[in-house]
Amino acid sequence: MRRTLQGVLTGLLAAAAGLSAAALVAAVLRPGADPLFAVGSAAIDATPHAVKDLAVRTLGTWDKPALLLGMGLVLAAAAAGLGVLALRRPTVAAVAIGGLSLVGAVAAATRPGAAWADAVPGVVGGGVAVGVLYLLLRPAGEPAADGRPLSRRRMLTTAGLAAVAAGTAYGLRGFRADTAARRRAAVRLPAPAEPAAPPLPDLLTPNRDFYRVDTALTVPRVNPDTWRLTIKGMVDRPSTLTLDDLLRRPLIERDITMTCVSNDVGGPYVGTARWLGARLAPLLRDAGLRAGADQLIARSVDGMTIGTPIAALLDGRDAMLAVGMNGEPLPAEHGFPVRMLTPGLYGYAGSCKWVSELEVTRFADVDAYWVTRGYARVAPVKTASRIDRPAALATVPAGMFTVAGVAWAQRRGIAAVEVQVDGGPWQRATLARVPSVDTWVQWTWRWQATRGAHTLRVRATDGTGAVQEEKRVPVFPDGATGWHTLAVTVA
Repeated sequence: MRRTLQGVLTGLLAAAAGLSAAALVAAVLRPGADPLFAVGSAAIDATPHAVKDLAVRTLGTWDKPALLLGMGLVLAAAAAGLGVLALRRPTVAAVAIGGLSLVGAVAAATRPGAAWADAVPGVVGGGVAVGVLYLLLRPAGEPAADGRPLSRRRMLTTAGLAAVAAGTAYGLRGFRADTAARRRAAVRLPAPAEPAAPPLPDLLTPNRDFYRVDTALTVPRVNPDTWRLTIKGMVDRPSTLTLDDLLRRPLIERDITMTCVSNDVGGPYVGTARWLGARLAPLLRDAGLRAGADQLIARSVDGMTIGTPIAALLDGRDAMLAVGMNGEPLPAEHGFPVRMLTPGLYGYAGSCKWVSELEVTRFADVDAYWVTRGYARVAPVKTASRIDRPAALATVPAGMFTVAGVAWAQRRGIAAVEVQVDGGPWQRATLARVPSVDTWVQWTWRWQATRGAHTLRVRATDGTGAVQEEKRVPVFPDGATGWHTLAVTVA
C-alpha cells in the first residue's frame, strides 16, 4: 500500500510539473496555446449539441469551469495510474505521458487561427513530466536502503518548482488581463451620429448581468491598438480596418434585445442593451458585393465562425459592428473591441464576438461552426414571453398581486401579452412603452389572487398578429417554443 501511494504521488507530481511548465511557456508565447485549454476547446467542439444545451441550461456560465474541473480530475486519475505503473514499467509510463502531451500539443497547434509553434508548450510540458518522473524514481528503479524508491527531498523540491511555475504562469495571465483592461479603459468612444432616446426605466440589462454563452474557455484579450478587421471574399474591393477607422465612421446608438438559441422556454439567456456601432450595410456595399453572394461569415480571433444571411444585413435593420455597450466600451466577455450584432437573429447566426474577419461567400460553399453541428442556417428569433414575477413555486399573499414579465419578437414587435390562471380565460396584460420592435416589452397584469395552488401561463402576439407557438419544442435546431407555465401558492 505504501509503495502504491508513492507511485500515485510520483504520477501526480510529474503531471503537475508538466502542466505548470506548459502553462508557463504558453503564458509567454500565447495563452491560447496552453494544451489543457486547447484540449478543453476540442472537447467542446466534439460535444453533441444535446449535451451542450443541457450544460448551458444547468450550469450557465459555470459550464466551462465545470469542464476544466472534470478534465483536471480525469488527468489526476490518469497521472496517478501512470505513477503506479512507473514503479514497475517506467519506460511504458513515460511513453504514455509522451502520448498524452502529444495530444495536447496537436490540439493547440490545430485550433482555428493557431500555428505549429503553438505545439511548443505541450511538447515542453511532456518533456518536463517525463523528466520529473525519472527524477523521482531511483536510478534503474532500485529502492533505497530504507525500502522507499522515492526521495522525499526530491518530491518536495518538485512540488515547490511546479507551484512556482504555475504561480508565474497565472501571474503572467493576470498581468495580461490587467493590461487588456487598461487598454479597454483607454478607448474613448465618440458620440453617436444617431443617438438613441433617453432610456426607459428598467429596460436595459446591466453589463454585469447580461447573459454570456460562447465556446471560449478563456476570454480573448485583444489589443485594440493592433486589432484589425479584414473584409474579403466575394467582393470587388477587399479592405482592412483598424479600430480608429471604425470609430471615425458615423456611429448609431440603438436599444436592441439579444437572444441565445440555447434559451429554453422561460430561460434567462435574453437581455437588452444600448449598443453603439457602425452600420454593416454601408461597409458591405463599399466593398462591392459580387453577384451570387448570400452569406457573410464572421470569424472571431478565437476561430469561431458565424454565418449570417446577407439579405438580413441589407434590409434596413440596425445590423452593426458594435464597439459600445450601455455607454462604455464592450466588456471583454462580450467581444471587446468589436463584435457583430444582427437584430432579429439568434446570436449563433448573427452576433460574432471578438470579430476579426468578414468573408462574403455563399451558403452553398461554407457552413459556419454551429451549422456544421446541425443547427439551422437561417435562425430568426421566435416570439417568446416569460413570467418573471412571481417566481416558480413561490408563495404570494392573497389579494391584488402584480404579475410581471417580458416578451420579445425582434423585427416584428409585440402587439399583445395575455396571462391565464388555472386554464381559465386569457386576460390582456398592460404593455410598457418600447423604443423599437427590436427590444423586449415589459408587461404587467393585476391578479386578484385567491388562496390555494395555482398555475400561471403567458403567451404573446407579435406585430404581425401571429400568436406565440404553444407546442413545447427544444432549442435544437432553431430555437425553443412553448408557453411559459409555472406553479405558485397563494397563502
